[in-house]
Amino acid sequence: MLRFFHQLGSPKHFYRIAGSWIPWLAAVCGLLMLYGLYQGMVVAPTDYQQGDSYRIMFIHVPSAWMSLFIYVVMAAAGAIGLIWHMKLAEVIAISSAPIGASFTFLALVTGSIWGKPMWGTWWVWDARLTSELILLFLYLGVMALYGAIDDKRTAARATAILAIVGVVNIPIIHYSVEWWNTLHQGPTVTKFGAPSIDIRMLIPLLVMAVAFKLFYLLVVLMRARVEVLERERNARWVRELVEAP
Repeated sequence: MLRFFHQLGSPKHFYRIAGSWIPWLAAVCGLLMLYGLYQGMVVAPTDYQQGDSYRIMFIHVPSAWMSLFIYVVMAAAGAIGLIWHMKLAEVIAISSAPIGASFTFLALVTGSIWGKPMWGTWWVWDARLTSELILLFLYLGVMALYGAIDDKRTAARATAILAIVGVVNIPIIHYSVEWWNTLHQGPTVTKFGAPSIDIRMLIPLLVMAVAFKLFYLLVVLMRARVEVLERERNARWVRELVEAP
């Protein structure tokens, strides 16, 4: 096991191992997403208050969860790269940023679509919505800062610091519905005790959450392989890979 993790830290072996995982991740992710969408959009019962409009939850809620999860991963990977100077940690951090920004944008858009019939408006400067919008700006800031610095090691260190500082926004997003009086509904799945959601709705929601995590892992590995090739383009193993028939 230790040898496996040591190999995973090597750009050459990471490129090979990640390439072997990608087809399997794509297959499992696709199956789970199809199952979750079918169960959520077709099989799950109609909500007695919101009607069928609640079904956007099966996209919105996992997207919102992923926006927080990916930022924590990005900040943690950035910290590892900053402290131990691990190239692959830097690669994972910067490769995660566009994916996290996409999930954050999707959460904001689907939340607005869901909020229109529920609140009567597309947008309010609600604590949860505003802090989620700040999260999107943090992702965009990391991406812009990385692109503005030519030296990638220096850029990785700068973006790591920005990501770590931005972590303070994560608990604000999570606890905003408890700390302030907001329009956004409180926790239903993660609250203590029994979740206040029908099991026929909960199962596809959790399946979609797993599918979205696998999607993130799939895409971040694909992006990381490209980033590794770019950084290691002068290495012997990359030249051999390019020259191979």
